[in-house]
Amino acid sequence: MEARFKVVVNDEGQYSLWPEEKILPSGWRGDGSVGTKEECIEHIKKIWTDLRPLSVRRQLDGMKP
Repeated sequence: MEARFKVVVNDEGQYSLWPEEKILPSGWRGDGSVGTKEECIEHIKKIWTDLRPLSVRRQLDGMKP
């Protein structure tokens, strides 16, 4: 049987994979997606288009004229 993963995201908007059967570490939450490693990676590629941490994006957006 192929390993299953869930897509997780932290407060900075950074995504990762986590084994489906494991308890999430503090600071991470599931985004609702579960699948094979390849399926989860494809999902992340589609939704995580700006790799900068959320705090950096907010700071830079505030600095625009």
